[in-house]
Amino acid sequence: MVVQAQEGLLTDTAHILVATAVPAERDAVARGLHDGGPIDVVAVGVGPAAAAAGTATALTKAALAGHPYTLVVSAGIGGGFTAPPGAVLVADAITAADLGAETPEGFVPVTELGFGTVTHRPPASLVRDLAARTGATVGTVLTVSTVTGTADRAALLAQRHPGAVAEAMEGFGVAEAAAAHGVPVAEIRTVSNAVGPRDRAAWRIGDALAALADAFGKAAPVLESWKNT
Repeated sequence: MVVQAQEGLLTDTAHILVATAVPAERDAVARGLHDGGPIDVVAVGVGPAAAAAGTATALTKAALAGHPYTLVVSAGIGGGFTAPPGAVLVADAITAADLGAETPEGFVPVTELGFGTVTHRPPASLVRDLAARTGATVGTVLTVSTVTGTADRAALLAQRHPGAVAEAMEGFGVAEAAAAHGVPVAEIRTVSNAVGPRDRAAWRIGDALAALADAFGKAAPVLESWKNT
């Protein structure tokens, strides 16, 4: 399902795809968008594989229709390493935290095995402008296939990725699809819980979704005016 911010023709200068995991995130983003913006919001599924497949499908459909996307944004709620619930985070790096191999010496990322990539970097100017507009903290957003549920795992990820501000499950998949289509990518997250011991009573999903809507209300002019120069 695609939720469009504007009915009818989109502008020639910007056609933006925002990919969320679930409909609740999609609807929060759509609520925050200004009327008249050339932004489509799609719930592409949970986890990096579903996110990559769903994003790639949307990108392909738009390209075949003669209206290709000019920017892809991975968006949603996630766990924060130090930021409190409701905080806005913008990725300057989108990293697959657990893509690689465990060895007797420790974890080895897939790049050190001679394959693929583990990090996509959003355009620096876009990151800067989004952070300034939304008041976001900037840092690495980790993509994991299994959500962290222990203090030991949280400490391990923080040690392995000292610039990490959040973990979620879709950003790297979205970024892989965008890269395959030659389209720049960004990631915006709001914090619903702390990365660490799993405590559902401490989750603030409603606050995070409200913050996500507010963040996209502020971010929309930046996204719509940004040009990949």
